[in-house]
Amino acid sequence: MHTLYKLGVYRVCIVAVMIEVIRTKATPSLSLLTAVAATLALSGCAKVDTTSPADARNHPAPQAAGEGKGKAAVASGHPDCRKAKCVALTFDAGPSGNTPRLLDILKKEKVSATFFLLGKKHITKHPDLVRRIADEGHEVANHTWSHGILTDLTDDEVREEISRVQRSVKKLTGTEPSLMRPPQGRTDENITKICEDLGVSQVLWSVTAKDYQTTDSTLIKKRVLEQTDRDGIILLHDIYKGTVPAVPGIIKALKKRGYTFVTVPDLLAPAVPEPGKIYRP
Repeated sequence: MHTLYKLGVYRVCIVAVMIEVIRTKATPSLSLLTAVAATLALSGCAKVDTTSPADARNHPAPQAAGEGKGKAAVASGHPDCRKAKCVALTFDAGPSGNTPRLLDILKKEKVSATFFLLGKKHITKHPDLVRRIADEGHEVANHTWSHGILTDLTDDEVREEISRVQRSVKKLTGTEPSLMRPPQGRTDENITKICEDLGVSQVLWSVTAKDYQTTDSTLIKKRVLEQTDRDGIILLHDIYKGTVPAVPGIIKALKKRGYTFVTVPDLLAPAVPEPGKIYRP
């Protein structure tokens, strides 16, 4: 197994361990973390491979490289993250009443983002915002229909959670999403196979402000800036009160550090997201 893949496996398991500790409200002692990690490994966590953006860029699939007709190229007018110091802003679980203000901010700052949208009570409630997100050049992606934990569902339920969003977005924008973020980052080999069948890649993250825990915009900004590095994928939620007010400061500070904001597909380019693959810095 490729070394980067191995690192990705461990990272996914660490995220899962942290989620389990939070869920059980237990003190994260070494013995507890060891026990939880062992349980997750037995459930298949340790078998999940991830691909970093850098690894994707360095090893694009043949179709991205033009089937051997020359060196793979980034689309004209798009940043080349092989040269630029790129970072991807991503927003989960919208659209919501906060999304118009967020889109105004992104437009003013000339920043493209990736929106992982929920179906129930979000896409259904705000179809015009889904169209606006697409029309303004952002990446429209899938965050399932009802935020069901995919690893807890049957295969048919998983397919429906993903497919309903695919159909809804295509009806509104004319294009099906190519990316899906599993709720809580919970995935396994079976989910990966289903995603491959449905034609979607999975996208995790490297930066989280835990904006679901606080409405303090200053703290949200601080957490993002402390964690962000090159090729980072920043996880935020435009459904929470404190998040959107933090975005201008995040953008300003990261631009000052020399970062270029891109969508997730641009972060991977010249590679093209491959169905079933799990991408994480």
